[in-house]
Amino acid sequence: MPFLRWSIWRLAWAMPGFLKTGQIGDGREAACAAYVEANARRGDIDDVLATIDEFAYERSMLMNVGDEKGALLDAAVSRADPARVLELGTYCGYGALRIARAAPSARVYSVEFAAANADVARRIWSHAGVGDRVTCVVGTLGDGGRTLAALADEHGFTRGSLDLLFIDHDKNAYLSDLQSILDRGWLHDGSIVVADNVKVPGAPKYRQYMREQQGKLFDTVEHKTHVEYQTLLADLVLESRYRG
Repeated sequence: MPFLRWSIWRLAWAMPGFLKTGQIGDGREAACAAYVEANARRGDIDDVLATIDEFAYERSMLMNVGDEKGALLDAAVSRADPARVLELGTYCGYGALRIARAAPSARVYSVEFAAANADVARRIWSHAGVGDRVTCVVGTLGDGGRTLAALADEHGFTRGSLDLLFIDHDKNAYLSDLQSILDRGWLHDGSIVVADNVKVPGAPKYRQYMREQQGKLFDTVEHKTHVEYQTLLADLVLESRYRG
């Protein structure tokens, strides 16, 4: 039973610290990278993803999108057919890796506030053979404009250049960070925005905004699913198409 696993209880106990540091505090993130390097075939994205899932199921639960919700992300990526992707919340690099697999010609940029997580993700991306097309930018969109400026000035984000946005970081920042991207005009007609964990832990302001904008700025589908790596807690993934 998933809730009987020590790593689940350890995660719940460590959540206040996780919100500050981006890591659970027991070394599971670095252990995941080491496990991938020791057990997954180098250069094989499928095997690296499967190995991360194995680690999360059998060793320590991870705070990434996971395999069940990952399939929803894969489908959204296929619908977007992106050339440029932005992910908010790298953690161990799993979401960006799924995106890189589903869109092999895309450039993927992932924003992560914890430098230690960025190091873990880069190790995993390198092992999977996608380090040349997935970039981690350490920062947050709420840091007074520094990270937004870096994305624009150093990584070529311009008006209408963003095809897919995947939001999976601080739930309280979902709406404000989306608004920052809208203010910059980076989305174009048909761009897709995917948001994880909208029910658990929950992003109620974001969900309400998408409901208010239905048929106006966005067309949104709410995908019913489960919290990563278990089947007891229901969750929602929102997929929203920008109307421009």
